[in-house]
Amino acid sequence: MIFEILAQYSQQPAGGQSMFSGGYLLLIFGTMAASMLASGILKAKFRKYSQVPTSMTGAQVAELMLRQNGITDVRVISTPGQLTDHYDPRNKTVNLSDVVYGQNSAAAAAVAAHECGHALQHQQAYAWLQFRSKMVPMVTLASRIQQWLLMLAIFGLFAFGSGSLILIYVFLATFVATTLFSIVTLPVEFDASKRALAWLDKSQAVRGMEHAQAKDALFWAAMTYVVAALAAIAQLAYWAMMLLGRRN
Repeated sequence: MIFEILAQYSQQPAGGQSMFSGGYLLLIFGTMAASMLASGILKAKFRKYSQVPTSMTGAQVAELMLRQNGITDVRVISTPGQLTDHYDPRNKTVNLSDVVYGQNSAAAAAVAAHECGHALQHQQAYAWLQFRSKMVPMVTLASRIQQWLLMLAIFGLFAFGSGSLILIYVFLATFVATTLFSIVTLPVEFDASKRALAWLDKSQAVRGMEHAQAKDALFWAAMTYVVAALAAIAQLAYWAMMLLGRRN
């Protein structure tokens, strides 16, 4: 992690404010707490709504939704783990976790339909999904080099006084890329849930209270992405002010 690598630079420099101020620690622990809270609520909702039976398993819901939307080239497969469900546009597969794939519950139906919502986005060339897919190689690279760029930038600030402006800008550019990816993910996820709920209602795959519970589960799934985006924005703002302010 960044903060383990940079622990040696956390001491207060002469005549200056510590790079890791109380405000930054509050930001880190605050966003961690918010993330854990959203994730905990999501897991609790999933466990609760997993006890609400429906007529079809998650796999059957996914296959029916794809078929009724004219998608015949996407496979529904099982993947290990919990909450590991995702749509892979590279090989056109809806990957459902074991519990979602074989379970007939409101939670499984909601998750399966949501992932099929991404398949519909792919089929219809949904602009935000296309934009996010194009960002993946850049964001992957940015994530890999981000911590090293930050370490070098802070080393320059402490060792040479003014530091390297190029390193600071490159680091901030990688943070902009990962933050933008988190933001772009929001409309993609919300739209997939909207498509899922519309189809669940129209097809009567879930009814009445089951539909409300599926909607609630998808809402809290979306909240985990909202928290991640807000945390990324806050950290980007902090590092931009801290690094550029320290250089000046």
